[in-house]
Amino acid sequence: MKNNPVGWFEIYVDEMARAKKFYESVFGVDLEVLGDPNDSNMEMFAFPSNMEKYGATGALVKMGGFPAGGNSTLIYFSCEDCAVEEARVDLAGGRVQKSKMPIGKYGFISLAIDSEGNMFGLHSLK
Repeated sequence: MKNNPVGWFEIYVDEMARAKKFYESVFGVDLEVLGDPNDSNMEMFAFPSNMEKYGATGALVKMGGFPAGGNSTLIYFSCEDCAVEEARVDLAGGRVQKSKMPIGKYGFISLAIDSEGNMFGLHSLK
């Protein structure tokens, strides 16, 4: 592979307003409308990004026929200290699945369930 293997991610949701509020609350960001507003079968809100920096960005997606939760892909969000975002999960309407734990020389991770039933990870070096 010439580049990093992940270039984009999508988190499928059942209730966009609830999921948008959850992720904005946990990460302290504003998600922006993305996509064609004429497509009534799909609604997307993108995470903020800087194309000049390392890493991939993605979006929350609500699409008919593709329910949230139960998929087998796990996304890890990069954090300064994953304990900070982990502390916001319950208040935002989700739940912590596995509290911050060390993963050796690779830092630390936390696992959480969002407001839609999707599991996601938090990763930090401290």
